[in-house]
Amino acid sequence: MTEVPPLVSEATRKAGVIWVGVPGQPRAIGVWHQWHDAPPADGVPGGVSYVVIGPGEQPVHGLAAATTCTVSVPSSDKRGRIVTWRAAVSPVRPGTPEWDAVIPGMLTKRLNLAAAATAAERWARQCTVLRLAPTGELAEAGETLPTGSLAEPPPPSPARTATRVPFTLHRKRGGRVR
Repeated sequence: MTEVPPLVSEATRKAGVIWVGVPGQPRAIGVWHQWHDAPPADGVPGGVSYVVIGPGEQPVHGLAAATTCTVSVPSSDKRGRIVTWRAAVSPVRPGTPEWDAVIPGMLTKRLNLAAAATAAERWARQCTVLRLAPTGELAEAGETLPTGSLAEPPPPSPARTATRVPFTLHRKRGGRVR
């Protein structure tokens, strides 16, 4: 068992969103997660993070097939990241003691959950719950964190359209607000 650095557990526990980098993918994806300080499966000191991916949930291409990933934890003031750590990725199987221990907390953490009463069954049937266990290796922390902006243009998406704003009745045209 690898002991989790305190920086990883403290920062990740407080983060509502983490950025997961999957080997072979061009960019990290922001996902919601649930941090557990005392994982039921193996008792790794410091805890682990759990994520749900699949239909109707967060799309993180390649994560279910990956054995490792990087996890970047943003700062609460949205001005950068606190730490980037490496994680071992493993699925959590429905019906196991680990599943029964983590799913209730994940259901309460999941915002805008449609059909909350049947979400656990849907996750078991259609989605994958993954355990991101820190390996103890810090990819970036302290002095190794980048100092410049890492901002990139958003990836192409059918959800974005470059169209004009439609005519709106009583809308003020141009000009400055005084």
